[in-house]
Amino acid sequence: MPTDLPESSNTSSAVAPQQPRNPLHGVTLEAMVTALADFYGWDGLAQHIAIRCFAVDPSVSSSLKFLRKTPWARDKVESLYLFMLREQRRGR
Repeated sequence: MPTDLPESSNTSSAVAPQQPRNPLHGVTLEAMVTALADFYGWDGLAQHIAIRCFAVDPSVSSSLKFLRKTPWARDKVESLYLFMLREQRRGR
């Protein structure tokens, strides 16, 4: 059965679209948590986002375990990360 579509359009090796205006594109959750902990410190991070993994015996690995299972907490981390980037651009 002939088709008018080229064979390459059906392959799964298509290049993902670029997201030049998305500051989260290509940033791992680990990189976000590390940057936030460096910028705010663990105490400051726990004040901004009141979750136990930032307040009690905090570490990047324990935070990642919790954040990967908890979408609402990950959303808060991503929002705070974006806020931190804006603050850094402003020269704070």
